[in-house]
Amino acid sequence: MASIEKPEARAYPQASGYEHRPVAMLGDPTPLILDCGTTLGPFRTAYQTYGSLNRDKSNAILACHALSGDQYLAGTNPVTGRAGWWDDLVGPGRLLDTDRYFVICPNVLGGCMGTLGPADIDPATGKSYALNFPVITIADMVRAQVLLLDHLGIDQVFCVLGGSMGGMQVLEWAAKFPERVFSAVPIAAAAHHTAQNIAFHEVGRQAIMADRDWCGGDYAAHDKHPRHGLAVARMAAHITYLSEAAFHRKFGRMLQDSNGVTYGFEAEFQVESYLRHQGSAFVDRFDANSYLYITRAMDYFDLAADYEGSLVAAFAGTPVRFCLISFTSDWLFPTPESRAIVHALNSNAANVSFVEIDTDTGHDSFLLDEPEFRAILAGFLNGAAKHRGLI
Repeated sequence: MASIEKPEARAYPQASGYEHRPVAMLGDPTPLILDCGTTLGPFRTAYQTYGSLNRDKSNAILACHALSGDQYLAGTNPVTGRAGWWDDLVGPGRLLDTDRYFVICPNVLGGCMGTLGPADIDPATGKSYALNFPVITIADMVRAQVLLLDHLGIDQVFCVLGGSMGGMQVLEWAAKFPERVFSAVPIAAAAHHTAQNIAFHEVGRQAIMADRDWCGGDYAAHDKHPRHGLAVARMAAHITYLSEAAFHRKFGRMLQDSNGVTYGFEAEFQVESYLRHQGSAFVDRFDANSYLYITRAMDYFDLAADYEGSLVAAFAGTPVRFCLISFTSDWLFPTPESRAIVHALNSNAANVSFVEIDTDTGHDSFLLDEPEFRAILAGFLNGAAKHRGLI
């Protein structure tokens, strides 16, 4: 991977190296008990809010980010200098109308944008946690978010929504804390990770761990960072976020240099250059060990496991209003996986709607300007808001 361009040396965005506001200290006096048996507390959670909480605290929307996302839902991300991942959806008069809603977006537990993660300092050693950080699950992430809502004095959110790993968090919220959720929108998600998805994650993890600068996970102590391994992991993952049609439309077999092939191994095709750019840009904003921990959390996710394998039992008697959305060209979380959740909800006579959106843009469609997706989401939120008395 010597041909991946290496940017100028710069401070790596570990949680302790940047200002992340606001920040909540959670898990004190009662610590958070993780699925692996470890307890955390007090620990830091970084989050962003948009809009104002109303008097009866009934207008909160919890937005859950995906694997490579963060709490910077809208506005300018201070680390990347780019717009937030749903920037054009959040604001006065927009889909997530900040004149009506109070939108909360936390960085997940194990992340690297201000919430406690493996890049942080372990008070027991005075060094970075690295692989001494406890292994986390999607359920752990959600329990940390529950503590954040308690900190904010919010008993029930009007809506919890998110795509991909964010959708997993939504499902966990709805199954484990239904009394705290009025409505839920899992987007491009599934009730468990498939063998194929676990396989892609393992390729990424092995790429990171094979990098000589990974140093057994202790790269911070050696003032190193496994840039090449993390870049390859991002490249492999990014392929799964698009569809074949999207790749063809963007790049086809177009060459970087129109003069023809060079019979070498540099980035000759535009798609190669694109993936290398995605990889090199990612390493400047993400911690390699966080990538290991968060992908493993997704792999462990199996919503029915705590209910003797029954997805129907996971949603027994649910009062939550659901809207599930999938995309025809999403082969990472294909539509049948959303349908399985819908069937389980139907078996409980739950209030559920489901839409499969016809698009060729792939898994990342929920992050793109897909008019039908936005219309569906707006319609569902408006309907739920009427029932909630927010309109």
